[in-house]
Amino acid sequence: MSFRSAAKESAFLVLAALLPLTGCHSKPEPNTVVMVIESSPNNLDLRIGTDAQSERIGALIFDPLVRKDDHFNPQPWIAESWQQPEPTRMVFHIRHGVTFHDGRPLQAEDVAYTIRSLQDGSLVTSKGASLNSITSVETPDDYTLVMHLKQPDASLLFNLSDGLFGIVPRGSGKELGNAPIGSGPFRFISQVVDKDVVLERNPQSWSGVPKLERIRFAVIPDAVTTALELRKGSADIASNVITQDMVWAMRNEKNIVIDVGPGSILNYINFNCTDPLLKRREVRQAIALAIDRAPVIHALFRDHARPAASLLPNGHWAQATATELPDFSFNPDRARRLLDSAGFPAKADGTRLTLTMKTSTDETTRLLAAILQQQLRGVGIDLQLRSNEFGTFYADVTKGAFQIYGLRWIGSNEDPDIFRYTASTKSFPPKGANRGHYSNPAVDALIASAAIEPDQAKRRVLYVRIQQILAEDAAGVNLWYLDNTVIHSRRVTNIHPNPSASYDFLREAELTQEAR
Repeated sequence: MSFRSAAKESAFLVLAALLPLTGCHSKPEPNTVVMVIESSPNNLDLRIGTDAQSERIGALIFDPLVRKDDHFNPQPWIAESWQQPEPTRMVFHIRHGVTFHDGRPLQAEDVAYTIRSLQDGSLVTSKGASLNSITSVETPDDYTLVMHLKQPDASLLFNLSDGLFGIVPRGSGKELGNAPIGSGPFRFISQVVDKDVVLERNPQSWSGVPKLERIRFAVIPDAVTTALELRKGSADIASNVITQDMVWAMRNEKNIVIDVGPGSILNYINFNCTDPLLKRREVRQAIALAIDRAPVIHALFRDHARPAASLLPNGHWAQATATELPDFSFNPDRARRLLDSAGFPAKADGTRLTLTMKTSTDETTRLLAAILQQQLRGVGIDLQLRSNEFGTFYADVTKGAFQIYGLRWIGSNEDPDIFRYTASTKSFPPKGANRGHYSNPAVDALIASAAIEPDQAKRRVLYVRIQQILAEDAAGVNLWYLDNTVIHSRRVTNIHPNPSASYDFLREAELTQEAR
């Protein structure tokens, strides 16, 4: 069976599963919105958690120093304003009247402590590397923070923004993720791993008290089950969780609203560049050439995705254009020639080599892996699949126990600092997310130069060259940008998703009067 027919069969099966539920609705939880997530957060302490659920839920609990606008530019938040009187010194003026969820006032020393804790080795975290340009912080008074830098850092403000950075009370240790205390619009109530996370609104939220009284993030790793829960009314919201086939199957449901728009979420696969087979550039290039994106986007995502050639989202000022990048579009003949030249001729059964891809157990990821398995078979690569629940899968990824894996970038790819985080030799875990241990001195030098270049036009030239080298080396394969799809019950209103696919829309969402 082809992957096209498999995708159509998937849609048919979803429809068949949903039809028997007509007229069957569970009573929703009063004053509580139930939002489905695919997996438990790895760690709700934003200093440590790097997975999507940690960052998206954590951003509702913690406040950042600055906050990104719709164009990914930093705007005032806990820092009401800032100045840079000299290239290596920044002065931030901290907002008055902000309190943590336990009543303590948020002051400049809390921001300073958060930064120091990311740098002093007291936490096992990869996020400290994004603040390496900071040599010291000081607080001349309760509401002034001074950062001293070893060199100018054009990406520093982005790395201090929402989802990536959360201010913690001074003295908070590595156990904070078990019962996080922040100053954001929602406060932590409980978490049961692989079951749920419960938040309640913060009545003292300085940025506006949310309309929603309580949110329960229910962990449901199976997309079909998620669709059924939405259909029954026992779940209210799912953001980019169920497959587009399932979204299509639910498009005429009278109690369901579907919002779809462009997104910056990037699907990608990554290689272990130290693996005996994958350290050969020709093998990585052959894999890139064997992947046919267009029919996958059409069949699996119902055209709610766009091909990606870069980590940076479409329209980004630093994104390399198609004409600036080497062509690694679908070309199986070229892939076979590369494998021949690398010393992997086809055997009698057509197989040239065997590789293993690790994935999580969510429905879309499993189906995507099966499609990639079929496409790579066409050039003689036998791709074995290994699926685990997200915690196990992610642990393997972060410690380098993989040949190939597939994941998504959500938010972090909206700033060109993503290249330092994922491709610099200095960013091997736990200091960064260069999980495949890719190393290229030319890329390292370009990243270092771009980080201190204040002129955006000159920075773009450097970042385009980085993207060209990464594409030629096939350090990983950027697949597609997913549209942002939020499906929700009509009992929840005033939902306005953003391209980053964060959960910020929960700040303004509300229950209808009859649902309260």
